[in-house]
Amino acid sequence: MVVSRDWQEVSVLECVLGSLHIGVDVESEPERARAKLAKSKIDALIVDCDLEGTARFLRGLKNGLMQNSVPLIILSGSSCRSNLEAKGATFVFEKPISVEQAVHTLSAARNMILDGRLRYHRQALDVPVSLTYGSRRRLKAHLMNLSQGGMGIRVQQLLPITCAVRVSFALPGTRGCMKVQGVVAWRDKQGNAGIRFVEINHRSKRELQLWLERQYFTH
Repeated sequence: MVVSRDWQEVSVLECVLGSLHIGVDVESEPERARAKLAKSKIDALIVDCDLEGTARFLRGLKNGLMQNSVPLIILSGSSCRSNLEAKGATFVFEKPISVEQAVHTLSAARNMILDGRLRYHRQALDVPVSLTYGSRRRLKAHLMNLSQGGMGIRVQQLLPITCAVRVSFALPGTRGCMKVQGVVAWRDKQGNAGIRFVEINHRSKRELQLWLERQYFTH
């Protein structure tokens, strides 16, 4: 989201963001932007400090109005240079914005946005998994979704909450078996359960990350 009514600067940002395949929602009033943020999740925020009402708007961000986003603050002259860290600035622009500056800064922001998306992305799939828990009790289950930090499974037997488990499974399109250790984070009476990973070796972690990236960008 871009909060600004400086349409010359907004046009530069829209052009560069479009080339990076990032959608843009422009809001000219901080209060309306605040209302949108309260109801929806965004990946990044660009705020024009010259716009009246942005000081209170930025204070609201510090108080938890926006979660898991990258605030980008546009500066004009020296009036907004002070207390940038206190305002939560991750990246800083100075007006007038050059295309070269916008490409460099927004490309870095895009990488942060994608990292955040992939960190929480859950890939739906249906593959068999093998679970071991307790005194080496082994169960068969189905892997329903997978992320960098855990998985959702369907299993016939009710697993104890916080139970430590060892999971073995094969990622579609890859060779070999991936083995991770986790704990049961939640369960329901329909046989669904969530497992949070607590230990995964570096090679498997990297393989999982790359596999999830491929699924994210090709589906």
